[in-house]
Amino acid sequence: MWDITKLVFPYAIAYTIPLMITALGGLFSERGGVINIGLEGLMVVGFFASAVTIISLQIFLPDLSVWIGLLAGMIAGMLFSLLHAFASINLNANQVISGTAINMIAAAITVYLARTLTGSGNITIQSGLPRFDIPLLSKIPILGPLLFSNTYASTWLVLGILFLSWFVLYKTSFGLRLRACGEHPYAAASAGINVYRMRYIAVMISGAFSGLGGAVILVTYSGEFNGSVAGLGFLALAALIFGQWKPLGVLGATFFFGSAVTIANISQVIPELGVIPPLLLKIFPYVITLVALIVFSKSSQAPKAAGEVFDLGKN
Repeated sequence: MWDITKLVFPYAIAYTIPLMITALGGLFSERGGVINIGLEGLMVVGFFASAVTIISLQIFLPDLSVWIGLLAGMIAGMLFSLLHAFASINLNANQVISGTAINMIAAAITVYLARTLTGSGNITIQSGLPRFDIPLLSKIPILGPLLFSNTYASTWLVLGILFLSWFVLYKTSFGLRLRACGEHPYAAASAGINVYRMRYIAVMISGAFSGLGGAVILVTYSGEFNGSVAGLGFLALAALIFGQWKPLGVLGATFFFGSAVTIANISQVIPELGVIPPLLLKIFPYVITLVALIVFSKSSQAPKAAGEVFDLGKN
């Protein structure tokens, strides 16, 4: 059993990290009052932008190209999210339809551009982030091999962003204003908060985090842009609901979903799981997702004004 744990755990964490940062982006957007189901598309945009940046720089800046690629993914996701922000905040469009449009546009335009650049639609980078052991910590019994061995630098970057986000949301005036815009926007406006600006910032943060999620996929376990993030954006939305729109809840939910998907993906090379039908393992993560959504929808702690149009002139 210990051997199985050591085999699954590093892959589960690698799979969880892009899921976690994307769900965290959705958390900021919905805490600000804007539902963003375009997380999938924003991940694809970050995935693509990171791949183009890295292949353009990896000859001249081999050591820095990966990190610049991660930054490029964040910037591309943030800029692309402005389409959703403008439609939802300025035009008062249906936020679900706007998010769906983001997913469709992102998938189409990135594949088109990739085919234009390479002819195949795939963009392969020479190298991504290397795995490494953290000195001293990797020697800790049990926890060392699980958490601090064979790890990526992006894992600790995202975990740092997660705990920084918790601090910003619950310990700063900015976080208080942002949460107010998602709960009682008109009351927030009467207190002098610019709800439009706060919602724009929330959506842009969600775009940056989702773009980073797509870029992390590229530089860790993928190594190639192929036009798809395999539904991780939608799984991140499910994890956001499962985690009850809280940063630490998102941490637990994404690790649970990431572990379930990892076990399904590598089950064929684990003899102990050979007694379980492969089809059952493949559908397990999605069945669990549906069950979690049903169970937690009854005790939902979603922001009260998430998805509602804010129009100060009509109030």
